[in-house]
Amino acid sequence: MKKEVYDFYDRTSLKSYNLDKTMQDQLNALSGLDIFTRQHCENVANLTCRICEYLNCNKGFIEYCTICAYMHDIGKLFIPSNILQKPERLTDEEYEVMKTHTTIGYKMCLKDEKLRPYYAGPLYHHEALDGSGYPKGLTKKDIPYEGQIIRVADEYDAIVSKRQYKSHIGISDTLKLIIENTKPRQQIKSSDALSKLVESAKLGKDNPIIVKALIKVVLDDIYYEISCTQDYLNYLQDNIKRHKTLHKYYDKMQNAKSQNKKEYFHEYMKIYFEKGETVENFETIEQEYINAYNLRKSKIDDLYKEIKIIKKLKV
Repeated sequence: MKKEVYDFYDRTSLKSYNLDKTMQDQLNALSGLDIFTRQHCENVANLTCRICEYLNCNKGFIEYCTICAYMHDIGKLFIPSNILQKPERLTDEEYEVMKTHTTIGYKMCLKDEKLRPYYAGPLYHHEALDGSGYPKGLTKKDIPYEGQIIRVADEYDAIVSKRQYKSHIGISDTLKLIIENTKPRQQIKSSDALSKLVESAKLGKDNPIIVKALIKVVLDDIYYEISCTQDYLNYLQDNIKRHKTLHKYYDKMQNAKSQNKKEYFHEYMKIYFEKGETVENFETIEQEYINAYNLRKSKIDDLYKEIKIIKKLKV
């Protein structure tokens, strides 16, 4: 049986921006990262590129921002593997070490003439609009737009990877978490803090305009997944139909009174067999097609339900 093929991030072609030659050195720099971090960098770049499209950014900025996103975690090259790959929650001390990947990546970019233009990716992707981020605790007015975009893409992929989604079913829960990060913290009265803190308290961690663009990207992906699944569903339907024809000739073979007739219908069945199918196993294979069809049909129904939930989300 043909396998269903679906790629969680396959809704955009970065080649459309002619990034291949431009990014050769940048991608080479990522080669030293562990496979999970490298894949994360590629995912975040993909998401960043597409978010930028929905934000109507110009082509030059999209190229620049996408490369910054590729480079955002380059500093993790120098984070000890026992911390970087630790499956459990990091201790406070380990978390402080992990946070240094932002400034390490920034310094790496500054030292390399080819990477220098993209230092904003490593430096700003963990800064938050409300000042609660790191490494500098900047607020909205001091965080470049590319940093705000990459933060949202990074946050989304980190949650998706942690939950190991194989489909977009349930992805609305991830978006709800990110939407929660657009909401301001508890308000601070003017008499209780400096005006800067009061102003930042009116902000959430993430830019809501960017989060709205992310939601559009996710909806695109869900429609794409439905399309891929529907293609596979069509393939299964064609094979179920073929097996009905096989059944017709099988029944005739079973009911035939002469050996010649039995052999005639047996030969006719062979015309409809695919590789590996025989008179002895075709019914088992048919049931596998039916089970796969029912499973994918249910998946499409669930994906449409997910779309309805996401479209009702308020940012």
